[in-house]
Amino acid sequence: MITLKLSKSVLNPLKYTLSILMGLIFMSAACQNNSRAVYVDPKGVMRWDDTQKEVKGFGVNYTVPFAHGYRSAIRMGLDPKTEMDKDIYHLSRLGFDLFRIHVWDTEISDTKGNLLQNEHLDAFDYLIYKLKEKGFNFVITPIAFWGNGWPEPDTPSPGFAYKYGKADCLTNPDAIKAQENYLAQFLNHINPYTQTAYKNDPNVIAFEISNEPHHSGSGTEVTKFVSGMVKALKSTGTKKPIFYNISHGVHFVDDYFKGGIQGGTFQWYPTGLGYQKELSGNLLPNVNDYTIPFEAAIKKHHGAKLVYEFDTADVGKSYLYPAMARSFRTAGIQIATQFAYDPMFTAYSNTEYNTHYMNLVYTPQKALSLMICSKIFHEIPMYENFGGYPKNSSFQNIAIDYERDLAVYNSEDTFIYTNSTNAIPKNETELKQISGYGNSSLVQYDGTGAYFLDQIEEGIWRLELLPDAVWVDNPFGKNSPKKTVAVINWQTHNFTLNLKDLKSDFSVKAINSGNTFTSHTKNQTFKIRPGTYILTRKGLNKTVSPTTPFKQNLLNDFYAPEATVNKTWLTHTPIKEATANTSFKIKATCIVTEQPKTLKIVGYSGHAQINLEMSKTAPYQYEVKIPKEQLQTGYFKYHIIIDYEDGKTLSYPSGHEGQLSDWDYYHQNMYSTTLVPATNPILLFNALEDFDNLVIPWRDGLQLQPTTIPDEAEVQIPLKTIYQPDNENLNAEPIYDYSFKHFILDRIAGRESDLASKTQIIIKGHSLNNKPCTIQLALVTHTGASFGKTITLQPETDTYTINTSDLKPVKTVTLPRPYPSFLPYYFEHQNTESFDINTVESIQFSIGPGISKTELTKPQGIGLINVTLE
Repeated sequence: MITLKLSKSVLNPLKYTLSILMGLIFMSAACQNNSRAVYVDPKGVMRWDDTQKEVKGFGVNYTVPFAHGYRSAIRMGLDPKTEMDKDIYHLSRLGFDLFRIHVWDTEISDTKGNLLQNEHLDAFDYLIYKLKEKGFNFVITPIAFWGNGWPEPDTPSPGFAYKYGKADCLTNPDAIKAQENYLAQFLNHINPYTQTAYKNDPNVIAFEISNEPHHSGSGTEVTKFVSGMVKALKSTGTKKPIFYNISHGVHFVDDYFKGGIQGGTFQWYPTGLGYQKELSGNLLPNVNDYTIPFEAAIKKHHGAKLVYEFDTADVGKSYLYPAMARSFRTAGIQIATQFAYDPMFTAYSNTEYNTHYMNLVYTPQKALSLMICSKIFHEIPMYENFGGYPKNSSFQNIAIDYERDLAVYNSEDTFIYTNSTNAIPKNETELKQISGYGNSSLVQYDGTGAYFLDQIEEGIWRLELLPDAVWVDNPFGKNSPKKTVAVINWQTHNFTLNLKDLKSDFSVKAINSGNTFTSHTKNQTFKIRPGTYILTRKGLNKTVSPTTPFKQNLLNDFYAPEATVNKTWLTHTPIKEATANTSFKIKATCIVTEQPKTLKIVGYSGHAQINLEMSKTAPYQYEVKIPKEQLQTGYFKYHIIIDYEDGKTLSYPSGHEGQLSDWDYYHQNMYSTTLVPATNPILLFNALEDFDNLVIPWRDGLQLQPTTIPDEAEVQIPLKTIYQPDNENLNAEPIYDYSFKHFILDRIAGRESDLASKTQIIIKGHSLNNKPCTIQLALVTHTGASFGKTITLQPETDTYTINTSDLKPVKTVTLPRPYPSFLPYYFEHQNTESFDINTVESIQFSIGPGISKTELTKPQGIGLINVTLE
């Protein structure tokens, strides 16, 4: 046998030549499709002109050619194009077929709008070229108005946006002229990788003129501006639909269409933006529907609708995205793109947009959830209505489960799940694709990466397994390249596959480059490491070439970051308060470079010494149940100790090495849980501790202030007016309500057994403005139903009592407030249950209900100190 080894100097030209040949073949096919175009029919539906079929698509925003993404690659010594190749493969692997970007015009134009041929434009051209190879279509927004900084400070850039800024770009004649010049040059630009101008590219579905313009002034002025931009685009001869963002100034909706656009663009951030940590509780009420109150105006102009950005910001769970996709389709949205997909090389730190976090390797469950969304957009008819929550948690092939953080897609030939599930495939004999995380009736896997199983032909399957991802810090907080929020671990795990097509015995062969791992099956179980494999039923005398085309890729394709676990990571959040003489569990996440000998709890409660070993309950998850007889009234203080086989010991929360008994071990800080009698009140809200955790709309004067009592503070909410006009929706009906929310799940953890015995809500606070103020306090359950009562606070600080038996159903305000702001203020649900204190997840405070009409327009205000259950 002769083995030929080629050096990189030989391989690189070969690879380049092959790429050019593939590109020529691709471009030939693309040229044959140059006549394919999109038009908007009289009903406002985008259609392909060659088939008259509805245009459908789903995907992401991705920004590596520009700004922070590009700079990060260069700083890390990486080739942006090589890194884009890896991400593009993952995007295609998830079944996406749509890409949207707001181009950083400030980096590829000069102040007069001339297009600059530079590294950013080249990277963008290359990205489009590679996505086209995978069958992607595009919505391109040529103008972003953004500076090139975020999350870093802006630096000088050559473009008109840097010179004028967004506000002046909408009104300054020279800036407007520069934009018109730039738009024409951008559309006429011929991508050197595809040899096609963007104005003619058959994969470009539509152009959106600019990203989130904020117009003011008159409708006539707005129409003039939009008309000028439309004319600039059409001057190139393009026939593609032109869209404009109409969600940032919906009172101008008619004026936008008068400017000559064919449709409007929308976004959806149903959980707000920038909470700085993960939101808790059931957020399905926030995605119940996507109601467009000015839908009639869009239909009048025969306008189409697309969503250029959406995300469940500050949420790490996987159950929400399919509900959003459902609501979009019910609203008549044809295509949508999540914002934004993190490049794999920066996903460890999530620096690009800290309120968002999305990457197949680092957020596998969320990525699989988006995979289900793509199915929804391609299969659910426009305007199909599935009712309200909770009825709409199950529709067609989709099932959503908040409590299990689970979304399942289950069709005749495809089975996708975002977490362990009991669902049974509809028809295993027809099954062609399985994508999942955790366990199912077909797969038992104890790793934390996503896996993909695809039938190549009868008895032959392709398995792609990604490495374990473990979150080790808050990904939604203040991030930095110096901060690691998630690590990657390459581990060998057990994989059990119960597929009738493979029967009980099959071979496992590694096929991706550099993968020499070998495995043997026993009772359908085998050892496996990250990589790509061919599974072949025993007795089947067939072989498959690793370089065989597979969908838009090759069978042996595989991309994943190297392992990044170079130290011990342990995360644990102690329970704040627990009931004395009642057992509870302590849980921790731990990932190490070498398998520990033991994890244990070492501490004390009163005079009782506690030394208990923790058990591994799931990959990287440990827990121990503290016996009730060891939990006396007082304080339970403890360390988590990791012992290694070599005798090394680490103690947490300090994370330092050494024995607690060592004379010089000075790291004495400990975890602590307060242990109280069951009769003690349950603290639900404390202004001093919880102010930063409030989900609260900002108003002038909102602040935390100390009271006259030591270690006590109040959140002061002075409202000059309850109703505040929305500058982006000036025609909106006034809603005289100011509401805010506090999630209490972490407050009641450890006191759950005492909830049923509590019958009174005690509120400590007062009114502002030297006059009484009526507020409504409501407890919101896990289904989003609210039960509340109004009380009137007086100017002097006092306590007020609400009996839980007096709580009645009240309106639930959608909090955090979704964006765009025209979305429903109240959650219209179909819940019929009665109040159950054991299901409470949050408190809703409202100023407005119960206030007389004459007082609603006058200043109101409260100072809120604490809320307890007694």
